[in-house]
Amino acid sequence: MMDFHAQLQAHAASVRRPIAALFAAEPERLGTLSLDVAGVHFDFSKLALDSKALALLAGLADEADFADWRAKLFAGAIVNPSERRPATHMAERGMGAAADVAAATQGQAAMQALVEAMRGENVDHVLHIGIGGSALGPALLLDALGRDGDGPLVHVVANIDGEALARAMAVCDPLRTRIIIVSKTFTTTETMTNTASALDWLAAAGVVDPRARTVAVTAAPEKARAWGAGAVLPFAETVGGRYSLWSAVGLPFALRCGWPAWEALRAGAAAMDAHFRDAPLGRNAPVLAAMGDVWAARYLGQQVRGVFAYDERLRLLPSFLQQLEMESNGKRVTRTGAPVRGPTAAVTWGGTGTDAQHAVFQLLHQGTTVGPVEFVAVKAPGHGLPVTHHRQLLANCFAQGAALMQGRSFEAALALSGGDKALAAAKTFPGNRPSATLLLDRLDPASLGALLAFYEHRAFTAAALLGINPFDQWGVELGKEMATAVLAGTLGDIDASTADLMRRGLA
Repeated sequence: MMDFHAQLQAHAASVRRPIAALFAAEPERLGTLSLDVAGVHFDFSKLALDSKALALLAGLADEADFADWRAKLFAGAIVNPSERRPATHMAERGMGAAADVAAATQGQAAMQALVEAMRGENVDHVLHIGIGGSALGPALLLDALGRDGDGPLVHVVANIDGEALARAMAVCDPLRTRIIIVSKTFTTTETMTNTASALDWLAAAGVVDPRARTVAVTAAPEKARAWGAGAVLPFAETVGGRYSLWSAVGLPFALRCGWPAWEALRAGAAAMDAHFRDAPLGRNAPVLAAMGDVWAARYLGQQVRGVFAYDERLRLLPSFLQQLEMESNGKRVTRTGAPVRGPTAAVTWGGTGTDAQHAVFQLLHQGTTVGPVEFVAVKAPGHGLPVTHHRQLLANCFAQGAALMQGRSFEAALALSGGDKALAAAKTFPGNRPSATLLLDRLDPASLGALLAFYEHRAFTAAALLGINPFDQWGVELGKEMATAVLAGTLGDIDASTADLMRRGLA
């Protein structure tokens, strides 16, 4: 049997042809590495993927039983072996095992009834309190599409730093504010601490029964009911936090933008689900993207990936992807507990264009750290200002990808530098720096749903190729345990540095 991992290592060591030269060497390259799915155009042709690497990665997918793992995901079988669980977030958009879809449909109906009731109440503001996936997904949805909503304004609070909650409460009338509490276990320390302070704020303003003004979104509904939540929306234990925005965790978006927008978001995601399930590997957007990720990080040693949203409405996308990708695939052992055979997830970072061009793109073009860059843009603007704004935005986006690939030779720089070799060296760009571009026709609930589902399936595919479990996060749990011990003074064998910091900051 061919060892595709070894073959990929050997091919990566022998690659010499620049990305720009691949377009001439592979005349069908643009058509092969670009496709349109659910209102999104994907162009992977400027990645450092040649036809041989793609063929070997397809072999790796077969060797890693990718098709079987994908089938398990859609069937509601166990794909999270360390916790002995399936991953049923797709059931929230109508995909998966019949029993999971039926349970999710029941939950969606309860959520719809609450949305319609709350949108008819005398409520101007909602405090949404959660952390991690309980906050990042809702915040992204609201920031992207909430401006045009006609429901109550929603303020997402995650940080335990009281400044975050204080800022949100400062713009709300406590008598016209409801509170959403999102905690899978209904014990999350940061979330429950913020909730207690928010309830004190309501009580101080004269609200007689603050807990009656709350909605608990949790996988532990009995705890929430015993606590006294005014309403409870359960979601399945098998829906992971970073995949949970499709469940009742997405309540803030439905409240702000209405139920039809929520249904369109889920429908867009379901369209991407169907594409991921049915399209062949070579014409499958999440699979192609994941192959590029694995090739760059594991085989080319490029362990950083920049994501730059050339649309202000998507400014929170890099932060959302940081959790999705690094919490899912930042692992050092395989599903069976064996050490991995190379790098897993890249470090995901990014920002917004064109702001980032005037801040971090210097490193991208001339720095010594090289990794793929992903541009995400939208053809139609979301504002009514003169078209010059959007044309300049898109021109900058497209130019950056071309410049990263082409660079500028020393000879060309010398001609621009009056023969000054030192200046010419400073103006030389090595080029051959990989990038991909995702271009949405428009930013609406359906296309945003498709985009987010694409990223979920991409992370899953990369995990399958690497042989790791993308659905657990034991590293997160370790930090929680130690923070609890620090507060309780029971950390045990403690290093001198931490002991000194505790004395200085917690005494």
